[in-house]
Amino acid sequence: MKLGVFTPLFANLSLDELLIRAKQAGLSVLEIGSGGNPGSHHCPVNLLLESEEARQDYLQKFADHNITISALSCHNNPLSPNREEAELADKTLRDTLQLAHLLGVPVVNTFSGIPGDSETATYPNWPTLSWPTEYRKIYDWQWETQVIPYWKDIAQLAESLDVKIGIEMHGGFSVHSPYTALKLRHATSEYIGVNFDPSHMWWQGIDPVAAIKILAREDAIVHFHAKDIYMDQDNINLYGVTDMQPYGDVTTRAWTFRSVGCGHDLKIWSDMMSHLRIYGYDGAISIEHEDPLMSIEEGFARAVKNTNAVMIHNASSEMWWV
Repeated sequence: MKLGVFTPLFANLSLDELLIRAKQAGLSVLEIGSGGNPGSHHCPVNLLLESEEARQDYLQKFADHNITISALSCHNNPLSPNREEAELADKTLRDTLQLAHLLGVPVVNTFSGIPGDSETATYPNWPTLSWPTEYRKIYDWQWETQVIPYWKDIAQLAESLDVKIGIEMHGGFSVHSPYTALKLRHATSEYIGVNFDPSHMWWQGIDPVAAIKILAREDAIVHFHAKDIYMDQDNINLYGVTDMQPYGDVTTRAWTFRSVGCGHDLKIWSDMMSHLRIYGYDGAISIEHEDPLMSIEEGFARAVKNTNAVMIHNASSEMWWV
């Protein structure tokens, strides 16, 4: 496995400064934002698409520090009922796939997106219950007419470029659980996989170790985010887990993102790493720091220390005792 970081938290650094910082921390891979919510602070997408020389210079910077790019990430909503938003997200995703191919990057991470409730909708609609029956009708319409057709088209592009897509299962989007991830994968292509973030499993009541087993059995995990979460049961009792409290109001939120090891003990993180290895995943473990209680430097350092402690860095040895 290869330790890395999702780089938007270092948006204040130049690419050269970022690479030095990553090397000092002992990282071997970086997940680079290429547009959408992560921004593209360290990835001049248009220049890199247009110029082979620029691509060579860009990759050489990474090679000089013995670091590779684990994924390009462009989290956004290409299914938005806001046509302008959807078109921009779609272009960003297609450009990112093309760039990943040209750079030799194996994975593009993103969200599935979420449509509205009809052709005339102006805002996204996330149906989560099958009753009242209108919700089920919305859900079926979204998947049949929007989600599956769009991702079939994108999957064809991904296959032609030999780049895997890692969809982050995130509440508020059509793909938010192992079931919905596999539903999309089965309806489209094996090039549609998962960027697995355990924090989004925990707040939905899903055991991330069990989720890894479900997805990894089908070779569906193509990237991994190392991010923890603290569940505040008192606030869950008041608000439930579909919590609308602002992220900054930590005292009232049902759940809050934390650095690795600050929400759950390292035993379960070790179990996740073990099951990734059992099912053959040997890719990036990419730290995503969104802890509101720690500075960037402290939260990042804590995540590096704790993730390093549970990662399986080397290939397994021969079973000499058998």
